[in-house]
Amino acid sequence: MRPASAEARRPGRIGWLALTASVAAALSVAACGSSSSGPGGAAIAHRPGAAGAVPSRSALATTMISGDTVLTNARGFTLYSFALDTGTSSQCDGQCARLWPPLEGPVTAVAGITGKLGTITRSGGTVQATYNGHPLYTYVADTAPGQAKGNGLNASGGVWHEITVPAPSPSPGGGLFDVGRR
Repeated sequence: MRPASAEARRPGRIGWLALTASVAAALSVAACGSSSSGPGGAAIAHRPGAAGAVPSRSALATTMISGDTVLTNARGFTLYSFALDTGTSSQCDGQCARLWPPLEGPVTAVAGITGKLGTITRSGGTVQATYNGHPLYTYVADTAPGQAKGNGLNASGGVWHEITVPAPSPSPGGGLFDVGRR
């Protein structure tokens, strides 16, 4: 009996390559859509501002997380306050600031967000955004919009809280990030 050729021994090789290419193409098309899945299968959809514009890099927005309206940066990442901060200074430097990056200021807010925006000057001279007197931070463990992994953590000597805000009134053109739980 004669051994089968290499191609005859692997008849599915071309089929597997075609299947892999098809799956990759489908995933690419899905990633280009206007919504994605967040933590726990939460669908995250961005509603751009007027005339289809995305909020500027420095514009604050909101998202719904577990029924609360939470303040986010322009990319939809949750913003946090640190219990040890004051309205005029941040107590988060060094390693703390590497885990909880300060939000550079000044910032603006999309329509419907109420509250006082401001800035403080950090010990190194950089300007950090504040909301109602609280210096604002993101959290490195939040790897996608709509996550709030830092909420309630006791780290760097104090407790971290997501910034909750009154639900903004819907405005023409939107400008909010919504997270819907399934």
